[in-house]
Amino acid sequence: MQDDELRKKKRIIGIITAVLVIVFLGALTYFVGKPLIQFVSEPDKFREWVESYGALGVLIFIGINMVQVFLAVIPGGPFEIAAGYAFGVIKGALICDFAMSLASVIIFSLVKKFGMKFVELFTDREKVENLSFLQDNPKSKAFMFFFFLVPGLPKDLMCYVAGLTKISVPYFAMINIVGRFPAILMSTIGGSAIGDEKYTIFIVMMVVITALYVVGTIVYKKITNKHKNESNNVDESNTDNK
Repeated sequence: MQDDELRKKKRIIGIITAVLVIVFLGALTYFVGKPLIQFVSEPDKFREWVESYGALGVLIFIGINMVQVFLAVIPGGPFEIAAGYAFGVIKGALICDFAMSLASVIIFSLVKKFGMKFVELFTDREKVENLSFLQDNPKSKAFMFFFFLVPGLPKDLMCYVAGLTKISVPYFAMINIVGRFPAILMSTIGGSAIGDEKYTIFIVMMVVITALYVVGTIVYKKITNKHKNESNNVDESNTDNK
């Protein structure tokens, strides 16, 4: 009886924590996110805004970066470019990497705790199920690192998927911090180049990122289609046996 009560208390505390996180992120997006997203599209105003708020501007930017990871449908690229413009290459890259990795680990931990019910609050179940082959795949760690390393692939979606696997929190944190950084760095280099009016560098960075994205997307689709076909064949075989 005591164990049941303890489990119920832990569950209630976990639910309350999840709700508070969602409410906080929602409020942050509504009151701060809208104007910040508008600033991102206007680099000069964005830089002025960051400089006027100082350290608080950095914290708010970190918060908004975390929100876009939670919502998954919002691309992180524009924020990375804006960070390079406002903070410089290295500082901007470190800020984005920290914010996105922290949000990813939080999502991962909440999915571990609440499972698919939490996942469905932020993304489509079908998208997650398309990557369900990772749950019992010995190559899942290598695949996830590749996923975070290649620019443009839906890394935020992978955070939800990874929480349903047996991967540990320390390993997941490591592949986020290390895997995300190269693509973020290229984006902040591009953003910094805009600020310095070195448009050739910006174009080169965008071309490289786009090329890597195209290659990564092709490889990603081949892998997922392969596992989807294998799954369909297994289902058909089971049906025939019946």
